[in-house]
Amino acid sequence: MKPWREIAIPHSDVLKGTFQQAEFAVDLTAVQRGTAPEIYRNASAFFARTYITEGMRLLLTMVAQRLAGKGGEPVIQLQTAFGGGKTHTMLAVLHLATRSCHLTELPGISSVLDQANLSDVPKARVAVLDGNARGPGSPKKIGKTEIKTLWGELAWQLGGNDAFDMISSSDDVGTSPGSELLAELLQKYSPCVILVDELVAYVRQFPADGRISGGSFESNISFIQALTEAVKQVPTAVMLASLPESEIEAGQNLGVSTLRALEKIFGRVQAIWRPVATEEGFEIVRRRLFETIGNENGKISVCRAFADAYVKDANKFPVETQQERYFDRLCQAYPIHPELFDRLYQDWSTIDGFQRTRGVLKLMAKVIHRLWRMNNQDLMILPGSLPLDDNDVRNELAIHLTPGWHPIVESEIDGENSEAAKIENMETRFGQYQAVRRVTRTLFLGTAPASIATTQGVRGLDSAQILLGCCQPSQSTSVYSDALKRVSDRFTYLNISSEIGGDNTRYWFDTRANLRREMEDRKRRIDEKTDVVKKIEDCARKIFNGTRLFDGVHIFTPHSDVPDDSSLRLVLLHPSIPFNSTLPLATDSAIHAFIKNHGTQPRHRGNRLVFVAADAAVLDRLKDGVRTALAWESIVDDIASGRLNIDLAQKNQAEKFAQNAFETLPGVTRECFRWILCPMQEDPTETQVTIESFKLGTTGGSAAGELERVCRENELVIETWAPIHLREQLRNLYWKADKQASRAKDFWDDSHKYIYLPRLRSRDTFAAVIKAGSRNGDFFGTAYGYSADKYDSFNLGAEVDFDDSVLLIEPSHAKEYATRLENQAAARAAPSQNPFREIELSPQTQDASVTSNGVVNIGEVSQTIARGTIPAQEPRATKFLGTIEIQAPMAKRELTSVADEVIALLVKDAHAKVKITLDIDVEFQNGANETLKRSVNENARTLRFRNIHWE
Repeated sequence: MKPWREIAIPHSDVLKGTFQQAEFAVDLTAVQRGTAPEIYRNASAFFARTYITEGMRLLLTMVAQRLAGKGGEPVIQLQTAFGGGKTHTMLAVLHLATRSCHLTELPGISSVLDQANLSDVPKARVAVLDGNARGPGSPKKIGKTEIKTLWGELAWQLGGNDAFDMISSSDDVGTSPGSELLAELLQKYSPCVILVDELVAYVRQFPADGRISGGSFESNISFIQALTEAVKQVPTAVMLASLPESEIEAGQNLGVSTLRALEKIFGRVQAIWRPVATEEGFEIVRRRLFETIGNENGKISVCRAFADAYVKDANKFPVETQQERYFDRLCQAYPIHPELFDRLYQDWSTIDGFQRTRGVLKLMAKVIHRLWRMNNQDLMILPGSLPLDDNDVRNELAIHLTPGWHPIVESEIDGENSEAAKIENMETRFGQYQAVRRVTRTLFLGTAPASIATTQGVRGLDSAQILLGCCQPSQSTSVYSDALKRVSDRFTYLNISSEIGGDNTRYWFDTRANLRREMEDRKRRIDEKTDVVKKIEDCARKIFNGTRLFDGVHIFTPHSDVPDDSSLRLVLLHPSIPFNSTLPLATDSAIHAFIKNHGTQPRHRGNRLVFVAADAAVLDRLKDGVRTALAWESIVDDIASGRLNIDLAQKNQAEKFAQNAFETLPGVTRECFRWILCPMQEDPTETQVTIESFKLGTTGGSAAGELERVCRENELVIETWAPIHLREQLRNLYWKADKQASRAKDFWDDSHKYIYLPRLRSRDTFAAVIKAGSRNGDFFGTAYGYSADKYDSFNLGAEVDFDDSVLLIEPSHAKEYATRLENQAAARAAPSQNPFREIELSPQTQDASVTSNGVVNIGEVSQTIARGTIPAQEPRATKFLGTIEIQAPMAKRELTSVADEVIALLVKDAHAKVKITLDIDVEFQNGANETLKRSVNENARTLRFRNIHWE
């Protein structure tokens, strides 16, 4: 598809900007004298650029029939709105009657002849009575002849001196000739055409009482009445008279009286004139402003693309665009979009002083000239294409409006310094299509006129009408919809009804400021360090508190208040420390302070912290959004409490704005806090801890879910760890030539402290590694202690649970130890010499038998006979004492383990007397406060502590 400028070429005067405003106002007298521009003076050129509307066609048919003596109405009244084409129609009649060429050379006239059932139209004399040509008190001198009145002017134009002599006496005294004399004059010089233009403007100049050279008010009214009667009597005479449609156009009191009097005279004559329809205006403007379109296929292609786009997104555009007829309207209006014509003809033409056809031509000539110079590439000229930043275009529209529109257009709607342009400069998505300016131009064109109410009495445009004025094929409607939402909560003079973005929402510009100015004033008074940051904190807490990966989430918390324990913690840095990917020094410095310090004390578990920071590029937008929401909230509160008195519409608008502002905050907050910052260190040999950044996605799913995904995928937090990784860490850092075993607890504690170690999710994560690794002898062996070159409870290839006493043994060393144990066991199990000596039994013991246990039974006497020496039996233990130090942060877990693994075994003996005493010894460096002492005392007494003592 090609842009309009490659298919429809404007006329040279439009391209060059040499068109004159006066050229759009047809002057019948200038045409008759031969001083008008060529396009109006030359009959062929005039009809070539004139679209014969249905109303003009009917009128020309009547005139042709009348001049040919074949019937037709003798008197035709043209009464329609200012700029409705009355004078242009009269000029068409003048050229038809006075042509200097054959009728076949006048484009469009052949169809008129066919409709009139004529083969030719006789040429006729034409008299032009132009009320603006001269004043009624200024006689016209031609040689020795002095013409004073309208009837004198009529006679002179029809027949010169001879005709003037017929009514010279009436002209001299200023009295109207009768209808008989006028009929005789017309009969003598017929066929003839009388064109009366701006009659009211002429007659209203006569004094109410008195007489001047042109006669009196009554004599001129009598002349018009006599003339209408005379024209009826002459079969080949026809009269056309134009009257203004409204009393405002007629002028003051005398003008209104003149209009009413003339309406009575013409009231008996049927007015066949039909004003120019909007579709007819399409062709009128196109012919006057553009050359003939040669690339018809290109035009059809563009129009079809528009029509198809409207059908494809049927729910986004007005209902009338879904009809096949709309494609025909697009073709008729091309290269100007029908919506632009509709707004001008339906809205702007209701403004007093804006001429339906002439006003549209004047405006569009300036618009097209400016767009051509701008190298505009739109497919059609839409309402959103209007270059309102151009002074000529803006003035042409604003001149018809109430004062105050110029600064509104410049500050909000269009221009490099407008609010619309600022939004586009900030967001390339909008700037690519000038989406915001196209939306605001459409709104201005459709809502600026004073009489904007539709037939339903509803003010403004809905989103479907706005999209129709902006969007082109292949462009996404969502861009313009989002642009409309953006201006809805930023513009001072844009008013909105109903729910923002809802089906019934309507938008309109007005010179009266909406509540936005009040909101802007309040925004400036909102304190950033307290109110704004507090609201951002609330929003951030809502979107990040749902994470299950972290044990704690700390929003804008100083490092002194982030606990230094084994829990995994997410820290959101304060907005005063935003992340800048090109200059991250501030955030890096802040993170180093966190991992090294816990208030005034050093931090021992810096590897348990992960950070999130605000994006410096988005932070200002978030702050502005928060200020906006808080300002609207305060306005709504003041309305509810009666401190601010406004009408119901503004109250509803304030509530909707507040609701919309708060609803957007979570999304902007998520878009702002999108950087995960994590301390990194490759190995212990590095002296510097680096801070790596990871970007969070801002669409789809939840912020907490996206945070967990990035942490898992980049192993910032490890939930599942393979034993092989633990083995490699132990080999590199813990197992040495002189120390082939290390406590598992040491590694777990060190992983909290040292950045180069993995950041495991929890103790359970590490316990799962121990359990999985202990089942396979390739990773490590386990034991629960080591002394005198002996491992206590040694295992290799047997599953064990992680506790603080578990030793992890280097696998090759563990295998060697296991082999040694096996050898020792085998040696103990091998056969050896019987250490017991044989004894000789006396005859008294011949009947004795010996059991396998060495018990000799002799009759009823049993005694143990030692075969060699009998080893002494070890005495049994009668008491157990055990002491363990419990880590306070892990007290609950470790006490539970002691109860399950030790105490439960001891109480299995029903004869055992178990006594357990728990000693708690706490030292407070800065002293315990009274609140803490009171709480501990109350809880201790409830738990039946035997001894409670403070020193």
